[in-house]
Amino acid sequence: MERELLIECQRNDRNAQRQVYEKMAGKLYTVCKRYLKSDEDIEEVLADTFYKIFTKINQLQNPDIFDAWAKKITVNECLQKLRSNKALYISLEENHMISSDSSLENISFERDILSLLNFLPEGCRAIFNLFAIEGYPHKEIATMLSISEGTSKSQLNFARKKLQELLINQNI
Repeated sequence: MERELLIECQRNDRNAQRQVYEKMAGKLYTVCKRYLKSDEDIEEVLADTFYKIFTKINQLQNPDIFDAWAKKITVNECLQKLRSNKALYISLEENHMISSDSSLENISFERDILSLLNFLPEGCRAIFNLFAIEGYPHKEIATMLSISEGTSKSQLNFARKKLQELLINQNI
């Protein structure tokens, strides 16, 4: 992100904020999509994310890390939304298993494989994203989600197995 643009955002310049929004909205939308299924939830989290970005931008010490900073805010907002929906507190024994009759026939290789994450329970999907995509260790995930490290590991294992099943069933 351009340093001058961020400086203008720190001065509450609405035009600069609009430009930052236009440059970042697509990237941050993709991050939200990895965690949340509902378009309404995604839009709400994205709005909350940009509100937080623009109200806390003066705390950003190094403009060179703006993208990573904005992404971290987005992930935290997604997790907060999942916690408020109680979606992180799932049991593997509940009916969260993926049925073999799920309508996956239309998924083609060209589509983003991450779309398969939508077929995972939200808690597993969040942990998979945090570990496999964002690179957080289990200890930090456990702290972020207020779960045990063992729960984080078992949910990741469950997510991997289900994703493998989906890939095998669809010959992707």
